[in-house]
Amino acid sequence: MLPPLEPMLAKAQTAVPTDEDTWSYEPKWDGFRALVFRDRDEVVLVSRNGRDLGRYFPEVVEAVREELAPRCVLDGEIVVPREIDGRTRLDWESLSQRIHPAASRIKLLADQTPAHFIGFDALAVGDTALMSEPFTVRRRALVDAVDEKQWCHVTRATTDPVLGAQWLDTFEGAGLDGVIAKRLDGPYLPGKREMVKVKHVRDADCVAIGYRIHKSGEGVGSILLGLYRGDELHMVGGAASFTVKDRKKLLAELEPLRIGDTVLDGEPSRWNSAADKRWIPIRPERVCQVTYDQMEGNRGAQRFRHAVRFVRWRPDREPSSCTFDQLDVPLHYDLRDVLES
Repeated sequence: MLPPLEPMLAKAQTAVPTDEDTWSYEPKWDGFRALVFRDRDEVVLVSRNGRDLGRYFPEVVEAVREELAPRCVLDGEIVVPREIDGRTRLDWESLSQRIHPAASRIKLLADQTPAHFIGFDALAVGDTALMSEPFTVRRRALVDAVDEKQWCHVTRATTDPVLGAQWLDTFEGAGLDGVIAKRLDGPYLPGKREMVKVKHVRDADCVAIGYRIHKSGEGVGSILLGLYRGDELHMVGGAASFTVKDRKKLLAELEPLRIGDTVLDGEPSRWNSAADKRWIPIRPERVCQVTYDQMEGNRGAQRFRHAVRFVRWRPDREPSSCTFDQLDVPLHYDLRDVLES
């Protein structure tokens, strides 16, 4: 079994499935999906889109040699835990900074923010191919293939639907992303959406502080959003994915709010260096409702974890009322408790 190989995918649902004796539940890890191929000293880490992750995470390559079975193919997630406010939790910001072209920077970050591998499926162990086996068999093989010393772990799992549903809320405080459900009798099907994922969905009212023109040159590609902390307005992310009709309509609504001819430079994309991140600031007069899943960062530097979805304009809200206080804050949970089975 050799790379490239597509990982099995998940389809989104709004609730954790509860058919008894059907599902295995596990936390949804918020990191970089990775297939690990090990043949003794030879180790390859492959991303979901086939990218070589080994050069960015040399410490994970070494950990695989120390803590996984001599010959195996495992599916899992690369994550960076950090202690934040006295608790260990996942830190997406530190993880995303690990994708850097300079070898010296990679080495520095491997020492400063070392990554861990969380295994959640086994495709092969030793001379045995497992993809056609039910998940119950693959799970046992996964547990046997990981010698948890420090850097490699097996995700926690349960067949109790009540506990699985509880994890959706309790584990978020450790920086996790939701819950994954896998059929106990299901095979591993590369590229197929055979798993179920349930993520957090919340809403917030934000101030529109600017926009980017769509890459086609027609209409608004994204709306930049802000929230107030005291008298200061902080950018917290953007809403995108508009239809052609809506892009043009939004431009007609927002262009009259432009602040002169000002165009500001945005932070360059780590994933697409050619992407145009310039944006046009507008007067902070309009409020919109958006849906989001998570926030990231510490107090003073919080942002939406992913792109958010625009729902509607809120003419009934004053921009000054759009503060960080409205955000739902998950209960604190230590990552070490999530890893303990």
